[in-house]
Amino acid sequence: MSILQPPVLRPGDPVMLISPAGPPSADRVARGTELLSGWGLTVVLGADVYGRHSFFAGTDAQRLASLNAALRDPAVRAVVCTRGGYGVQRIVDGLDIDAVRADPKLVVGFSDITALQLALWARARLATVHGPGAAWIDARTPQVSADSLRAALMSAEPVVVPADPAAETGPVVVGGPAVTGTLLGGNLCLLSSTLGTPDFPDLRGAVLLLEEIDEAPYKVDRMLTQLRRAGALAGVVGFAVGQFTRCTDEWPVTVAEVLAERLGDLGVPVLGGLPVGHGFGQLTVPLGVPATLDVAAGTLTVAPAGRQES
Repeated sequence: MSILQPPVLRPGDPVMLISPAGPPSADRVARGTELLSGWGLTVVLGADVYGRHSFFAGTDAQRLASLNAALRDPAVRAVVCTRGGYGVQRIVDGLDIDAVRADPKLVVGFSDITALQLALWARARLATVHGPGAAWIDARTPQVSADSLRAALMSAEPVVVPADPAAETGPVVVGGPAVTGTLLGGNLCLLSSTLGTPDFPDLRGAVLLLEEIDEAPYKVDRMLTQLRRAGALAGVVGFAVGQFTRCTDEWPVTVAEVLAERLGDLGVPVLGGLPVGHGFGQLTVPLGVPATLDVAAGTLTVAPAGRQES
């Protein structure tokens, strides 16, 4: 399958907010709506966006119906998830992939939404957007985060993400020549828990993006070891290591040390310190498109998720 690239957004385009995982805060969604509307976009709330059932934003049936309704609606030009949490893996088997192929739209989110993005890539080769959800938190995602999301949604220019050596994963660096491959991945926990399902991607020739939050270093080690033992990392051409936020415990081992050990002997370049993930100043990157990892320059350069219509 060739890569499906939806059109980039233009002022006036409708974008639908949905909650396929956890329940969002109404105040945060209101802030996200204000932000998106300020870019000239028309914000539409999907059905059950504020739903609540157990620790989900509604029952599985409700969340799947809202997701598929957004994918099927010919007026909607982007589907923006309000937040992550947990629950996407319970509903992805019911995705309307025919609708995705017939009318590809930009799909935005991260964290638990990695499961949705992996499914859309595996079944339709849809380029998606790894970025903040619409339940916006100014204290975590300041203006630089908003500017990054807007550029990824409304521009067909490449995205350049500079690494920060002072970040928690900044020391995770393995040198080598610049490498280019399809950028795949996202949240490590979701990537490892997708292993063994039909949606786990073939990572041969890929630049693999990894980020995480609130997982102890030994758990990060366990997930990476699982991927290694399964042979899933064979053929990866480089690792783009994002934010591993609050990944600490009482043991005197840092998450950076774990990442350096489990990725450092695979014979490919590794660049840590990328501000992509759950941390302060999160930047947006497209997924499913070509990316160049340049350790010497300290940059990840990613092709746009969307295409410019004439």
